[in-house]
Amino acid sequence: MKILVSNDDGVNALGIHTLSRALAEFAEVVTVAPDRNRSGASHSLTLEVPLRIDKIDASGFYSVKGTPTDCVHWAVNGLLDPDPDLVVAGINHGANLGDDVLYSGTVAAATEGRHLGLPSLAVSLCGQRYFETAAHYACLLVQGLLRAPLATNQILNVNVPDLPLSEIQGIKVTRLGNRHRCDPVLKEFDPRGREIYWIGPPGAMQDAGAGTDFDAIERGYVSITPLTIDMTAHGKMAALACWIKEVE
Repeated sequence: MKILVSNDDGVNALGIHTLSRALAEFAEVVTVAPDRNRSGASHSLTLEVPLRIDKIDASGFYSVKGTPTDCVHWAVNGLLDPDPDLVVAGINHGANLGDDVLYSGTVAAATEGRHLGLPSLAVSLCGQRYFETAAHYACLLVQGLLRAPLATNQILNVNVPDLPLSEIQGIKVTRLGNRHRCDPVLKEFDPRGREIYWIGPPGAMQDAGAGTDFDAIERGYVSITPLTIDMTAHGKMAALACWIKEVE
């Protein structure tokens, strides 16, 4: 099989090299990633300037001056023929739990793969140390998809505790938790006295009870959450229709 690998931490990140190397043990791997860290890029596309692509070496690594979504979009529509069999995004340097999926470029790379009709998963390590553990579970899931394919109308959001493989408790299928409102932006001044602002850290866990991705990670389990592109609140449509009748 042919696997397209991307991320949002950049083409030189340890996580993507660990993942690509592990997947290359049993598949053809093409790695297309941003030329620098694009964490928090979400599902943005570069539309006002052309993409610039550099082939790093003969190992199948490409550097894109653009977003994670650009990388997957270009790879599928401008580089690979035929299409890859699967898109794997990661290994992200840090968790993508709960509300994080709205901002994550890694999840967006997997989402773009799904948008283009390909099975996709996003893999994140909830820390910065045991990337080999996350790579092990990425390979396990990819090989599982080979044996028993899932419907392609979902993205698997995988988070792995930052632990040695021997200390992982297993795998849990979870739902997204959510966080409290994030801290205020940080105000500083540049050397010329002009105001500058830094986006602060994410909020603390709020909905982190049993069944959530937060809870699974806290207890040492790999969390797998199925995500869908359809954001329609189907259960709210009837109530909204009634409300519209009242306000018309």
